[in-house]
Amino acid sequence: MHSRCDLACDHCYVYEHADQSWRTRPRTIALETVRAAGKRIAEHAATHALPGVQVILHGGEPLLLGAARLDAVLAELRATIAPVVRLDLRMQTNAVLLSPAICDVLLRHGVRVGVSLDGDRAANDRHRRFASGASSHALVLRGLALLRQPAYRPLYAGILCTIDVAGDPIAVYEALLAEAPPRVDFLLPHATWDQPPPRPAGAATPYADWLGRIHDRWTADGRPMAVRLFDALSPTSSTVECRASGTEAVGLDPADVVVIETDGAWEQADSLKTAYDGAPATGFDVFSHSVDDVAGHAGVAARQNGLAGLCATCRTCPLVRRCGGGLFAHRYRSGSGFDNPSVYCADLKALIARIDQSPADVSPVGRAPIVDGSDRNPMSDRELDEIGSGYGDAAAIARLVESQVPITRVLLSMVGETEAATPAWELLEHVDAEAPEAVAAVLAHPYVRAWAVRYLERPEHRDTDRRHLACVAAAAAARAGLSAVLALPVRDGLVHLPALGAFAVASRSAQTAELSIAGGEFELRAGAEWWPTRWLDAGGQRVPIEDTDPYRDCHEWPVAGRLTPAAADHWQDLLAAAWHGIHRDAPAHAPAVRAAFRALVPLVTDPGGRLRSATNRDAFGAVAVAAPADGDALAMLLVHEVQHVKLGAVLDRYDLVDKSHRELLAVPWRPVKRPAEAVLQGAYAHLAVADVWRARSREAGSGAVAHYHRYRDWVTGALDALHRTGALTADGERFTHRMRETVERWRDDHR
Repeated sequence: MHSRCDLACDHCYVYEHADQSWRTRPRTIALETVRAAGKRIAEHAATHALPGVQVILHGGEPLLLGAARLDAVLAELRATIAPVVRLDLRMQTNAVLLSPAICDVLLRHGVRVGVSLDGDRAANDRHRRFASGASSHALVLRGLALLRQPAYRPLYAGILCTIDVAGDPIAVYEALLAEAPPRVDFLLPHATWDQPPPRPAGAATPYADWLGRIHDRWTADGRPMAVRLFDALSPTSSTVECRASGTEAVGLDPADVVVIETDGAWEQADSLKTAYDGAPATGFDVFSHSVDDVAGHAGVAARQNGLAGLCATCRTCPLVRRCGGGLFAHRYRSGSGFDNPSVYCADLKALIARIDQSPADVSPVGRAPIVDGSDRNPMSDRELDEIGSGYGDAAAIARLVESQVPITRVLLSMVGETEAATPAWELLEHVDAEAPEAVAAVLAHPYVRAWAVRYLERPEHRDTDRRHLACVAAAAAARAGLSAVLALPVRDGLVHLPALGAFAVASRSAQTAELSIAGGEFELRAGAEWWPTRWLDAGGQRVPIEDTDPYRDCHEWPVAGRLTPAAADHWQDLLAAAWHGIHRDAPAHAPAVRAAFRALVPLVTDPGGRLRSATNRDAFGAVAVAAPADGDALAMLLVHEVQHVKLGAVLDRYDLVDKSHRELLAVPWRPVKRPAEAVLQGAYAHLAVADVWRARSREAGSGAVAHYHRYRDWVTGALDALHRTGALTADGERFTHRMRETVERWRDDHR
């Protein structure tokens, strides 16, 4: 937006490093250049059917444009790009010039704002000063205070902090935390092998040590804000297929950023300015060259080759999928170019090791919740031991249940990073401000989390999944009794409101339908029949029959369609009989079933007559099951599947299995070898099944005794294999020790 800056930061790669092309460029970008850039972006999005694009206003300092000029630029971008593709607008600023007038412009155009701040005043003023040497700290804090005001809070995207190991890391952390940022990005100062970063004498990995102290404190505080670098380097991020790291600094995600300078020149990532003069240049511009031209540039292509694009040292490193070789610019060395490890290689290795030694995260993916969703109430050792025994009292199970909504909030906020400017997200944030309990009730529905995970991990489905956000927001608004009008997607003839029910739309060709909400009532402005969620009585606990949610079809066996009233009544009869059987044969498991069984999902009956049941790790409490012959069979299936539900919730919070363990283990209940975590899941579920058969064997004779022995031996054999291979963490050793203690107490039964 502007090639000059009102600060004179001595660590700035634009002005202080090797590339000095800013000196020959226009101070401000012309509207004609903005228009040409917008057309190129829209053209690219249409050609490749992109679901959305992100445009970041950068500098220099973009606020030097002033409110009126900024308004004109944003209006041009919206007019050119938004009719073609969803446009996510962002800005990175030092916030010195941030004012209510500028915030009003940004709010009108839906721009999310990141602010550069290096911590407390001592840390910030070490580098981020005016040319006169005067401090910028107070002015930046004033801008951040403006973003925290309720009217402007939707603008606040986070803080970017360039670290300096000469400062106090805890003072920096506390200063950033005090600004209540949704996210913090810690940046390693740009450096190369030719110009290495400062390293205090005698410190082998000072940057890892500095960041590690913050990570330890951040973890102890319950991860009160998202930290992109820590999230990206976490073991979970590297093991989830298709999950982007969200940063070019680490990970193997292909580069997806190009820069448009004030003269319209296309350039590669601007961090390359630190390598050598002219490093980011492509020779292309928005007037004569398309985005595809830029994507075909050799420099851009080199940053899209993943593992194959790294040097030989990196390709053979066991941590390569975590660090990704580090930032491309940090690999530069005269003579060998970028075919080197990062100049921060030792620090990245040491930081990963420190992160791996910390307690497991509360969530599978750490991201900022729309309100604070950090784990303020962790499980005690006693409660973990209770679950490890195979049972779990009411307090221990309650702790697992309580952890689920915060996890879904974190995932939902990741969705919100790309959906923040949409009407659905704005409505959801409004409901959360007015009636957070209504949002929590919707997020407790098992398949809201399943939807959020699919949105984040399956880019090929993102356009379809994006529209479901409106259903989530509408359900929350309806529960809260607020008023809203929102267009909802029609899928397979249904408009679904999570935990409330679905509309069956008369027109099978309809793609969307408008929902009007007022005073807790809602009306679909299309010919439609309302199918409310039906509820079952499960031992005094109300459990919904989920037979319409589009995200329930995530199990190994196909789900059934909408049940007839008679079929729903049959399920109630089966469940009543099953609950009687649980109290008779598995009373110690009843508290867990009562608390963790959150929805029943009917499956299609197996033509071969086999029992079919399943759970999904991302749909806490949903038990999918094909209707069995009787209540005793259903009791067994519920106890078995709730074990999976419980263990899945534990694994959300504790690493029980070493994630680096790759050996597959043979198990008697499956024809193929299984990963260690799957073996633990099977052993934990079979422990409960053995317990049920143990009780039944007292009355049912030799057949039940044989079943008991088989499942008991499966459990002990699996535990032996897990311990023999060293696949378990310290927490996993403790957990499985409690499982073994339970089985050993049964040894006197039917020897």
